[in-house]
Amino acid sequence: MSPRRNARAREARVPRRAAGGKRRALGQHFLRDDAVAERLIAQVAPTARDLVVEIGPGRGALTGRLARAAGRLLALEVDAGLASALRERFAAADHVEIREADARGFDYSRLRALLPDPGGRVLVVGNLPYSVGKPILSALVEAGPAIDEMALMLQKEVALRVAAAPGGKAYGSLSVLTQVACEARLAFTVPPGAFSPPPAVDSAVVRLARRRAPLVAPDRARGFRAVVLAAFGQRRKSLANALAAGLGLGVERARALCESAGVDPGRRAETLSLGEFLALAERSALAGA
Repeated sequence: MSPRRNARAREARVPRRAAGGKRRALGQHFLRDDAVAERLIAQVAPTARDLVVEIGPGRGALTGRLARAAGRLLALEVDAGLASALRERFAAADHVEIREADARGFDYSRLRALLPDPGGRVLVVGNLPYSVGKPILSALVEAGPAIDEMALMLQKEVALRVAAAPGGKAYGSLSVLTQVACEARLAFTVPPGAFSPPPAVDSAVVRLARRRAPLVAPDRARGFRAVVLAAFGQRRKSLANALAAGLGLGVERARALCESAGVDPGRRAETLSLGEFLALAERSALAGA
């Protein structure tokens, strides 16, 4: 067997016990397509100056490639059996740490202290379990400047929502709350056959790059989120009616709020641009709504 095939065999090897448990409950499908793995990692192109955080390494289809490219690799694995197998495999790699942790509640704020080079980037790469993809994404977005770029595999439906532009059914609160912090782009789709076991739906990789200047000040983030969630809380209603219900305002006050932000109160939330949501949230904060 060639060295390359040997490496692939090691990447795929995992105890049978570890393949079940938490990962199966979370709906994880293990990536097995080499071309997809290479293409996913290429979205952020790690270098020896960078710290890479891998979310859900599973059987290690991405881990070996990331370890070869990154200056430091921190892999977060929730399944104890999978984490143990990966620790054994990378025991001789001083720059690789396999940590048993739930990515939904991990403290990402201190990642910059782990950079191998102060001028490097903090990158996040992962094949996220379908059932917890959105809460993990939210935790990563809320990490703020601690993370520079991300390449994440998600259920295609979710990835489309993350990168959606105003005006379509896919555009919603997930789109706005992600895009206010990051520039989002749908990189490519992935068929079920790239995974073991194959999922029932397609997946997709979304690339996220942190905005250099925050569009919402930290002390206004909660208010912005409240406005966005209220606006999309009742999508079939006009913006004014949705805001009135979601923010506990009278309809006339909600209409006045929209007009003060230069937004027609009769429009629906999915037609508003990111800039219009920012204006609406700003007027809401000034009005004490």
